[in-house]
Amino acid sequence: MRILVVGGAGYVGSHCLQKLLATHHDAWAYDNLSQGHREAVPEGRLIIGDLLDTDLLIKTMKTHGIDVVLHFAAKALVGESVVRPDMYYKTNVTGTLSLLDAMVAADVKKIVFSSTCAVFGSVPPPITENLPKNPINPYGFTKLVIERALADYAAAFELEAAALRYFNACGASADGSIGEDHDPESHLIPIVLQVALGQRPHVQIFGTDYPTPDGTCIRDYVHVEDLADAHLRVINHLKAGQLVDYNLGTGVGVSVREVIETARRVTGKPIAVVESPRRSGDPAVLMGDASKALRELGWSAKFKAIELVIESAWAWHQANPSGFRK
Repeated sequence: MRILVVGGAGYVGSHCLQKLLATHHDAWAYDNLSQGHREAVPEGRLIIGDLLDTDLLIKTMKTHGIDVVLHFAAKALVGESVVRPDMYYKTNVTGTLSLLDAMVAADVKKIVFSSTCAVFGSVPPPITENLPKNPINPYGFTKLVIERALADYAAAFELEAAALRYFNACGASADGSIGEDHDPESHLIPIVLQVALGQRPHVQIFGTDYPTPDGTCIRDYVHVEDLADAHLRVINHLKAGQLVDYNLGTGVGVSVREVIETARRVTGKPIAVVESPRRSGDPAVLMGDASKALRELGWSAKFKAIELVIESAWAWHQANPSGFRK
């Protein structure tokens, strides 16, 4: 298939692009490089363009004869979305409408959307697809709006759409060629590993009084290569005129303190901690139920142990202490 990976120079998008090319699909990354990295994309596979540039999207899809769009491009920081919701509505919602309009104009019928467990808000775990969706921050709400838009466009224009709701993406490629590199970095595992490398003095724990066994937030950490595998699988399970949805999690909850302790064991390094107040918009527990994905897609996470996730990330960070910026 000929596949356009929108946001394909970013973290999850680049790993998905790598898997597509390894499995002999003809795939290109479309990215404005505001958060992605040119170095994460193989030579000749990057198209530089903005999500809001509908005309360029149309031209790109027609020129390359695109069959499927994988949509990863978004702003994705919960805290930032609370103080700058304008950026999140413009990029996530308006940008996605631009992409959908381009697909309709270019007669591209298939789209897989990178959604998030944040659409559910604070609900008891494990989180299934049919639970109420009540996001508690603008980031989650913009993703929910996009899911609704996908369903409406699918019904009106006979699109085939899927929303894959991630929990916490993490880890790095098995061959060590690409990994996680954000600026600024906000994800726990790379921050912890930066402390291990001596690049930060400490890691902050935001909130130690949550109703969890050790008082810190619990999350479901899903390896980025498992997420890439799910994208390939769902392409063959799309339905005309419909949006299908799947939660992608391991079903295993890991607390902030457990991540830090595991990183200490994996790296053999002391990792200093500073305890700080809770952040706005952080639920105590987010843990997924991926039984629907197993039942319908044959997908389940292979990297369920947090040690395996951190080992892959540590290998990347050791080999690339400055990330993609050599």
